[in-house]
Amino acid sequence: MRWQGGRTGGGGIEDRRGMGGGAIAGGGIGVGVLALIGYFVFGIDPATTTQLASQFGGVGATEQQGQAGTPRDEAGKFVDVIGGNINDVWAQKLQGYQPPKVVIYEQGTPTGCGYGQSAMGPFYCPTDKTVYLDLNFWQEMETQLGASGADFARAYVIAHEFGHHVQTLTGTSDQVRRAQQRAMARGGGGQAEANQYSVALELQADCYAGVWARNASAVSGGQVALEPGDIEEGMKTAQAIGDDTLQRRSGGRVSPESFTHGSSAQRVEWLQRGYQSGDPASCDTFSGA
Repeated sequence: MRWQGGRTGGGGIEDRRGMGGGAIAGGGIGVGVLALIGYFVFGIDPATTTQLASQFGGVGATEQQGQAGTPRDEAGKFVDVIGGNINDVWAQKLQGYQPPKVVIYEQGTPTGCGYGQSAMGPFYCPTDKTVYLDLNFWQEMETQLGASGADFARAYVIAHEFGHHVQTLTGTSDQVRRAQQRAMARGGGGQAEANQYSVALELQADCYAGVWARNASAVSGGQVALEPGDIEEGMKTAQAIGDDTLQRRSGGRVSPESFTHGSSAQRVEWLQRGYQSGDPASCDTFSGA
């Protein structure tokens, strides 16, 4: 992927690396571990786990303020360039678009959604409209989950989180939350129905990542652009982080009713669909939800 000549300073970066972290939940169990157990065993969104842990006093909520601006290291600069390019695409695609903040951290950091940890992977917090990234997670994703280490594969994950920001701005996230609450209130199969809405939300974010990829070159004058083989590397990562693949890897039974992000095939399909169309209107993942 070509990106080194891309515009810097547009990613809204706050760099908290080196500021410490790694808070522990009550009883000596890390919140990141709780999040993974909740995800693999119960299908609970990791953000929910950290939120609950914070509410019960297991995690510190101390404010942190990092260094604003473009980081000097290559990994930090990559996030800044890619984030700025994603913002440029959405500024053209969504009227009134306001960029999210992006926090780079190590191990753990306070967020508007509770205490975030690296084990959760990259995530978006709608409360403070911020994307949180521990860049060490990239290596874990590649070595432990079999994801691609290519630049575009990492950019796809960043663009997915920005997609959640778009959903917050358009009101889609709030609509899904209300639909999930209604489903849960009905009882019975409410949890499975609520999970279907979560899957649709995640697949739409994948589709939005594909939309960005299609338009990256046009908004940057070719300075940020995919090269041959890049989209395949993105699909390799989408394949690696599908719910069915993750459940198999954890040694558990594949349980479609507990999916919260979509199967590997679904994630690949919607990433491709967004890339092929380049149009957010093609990302209606809710028709069958």
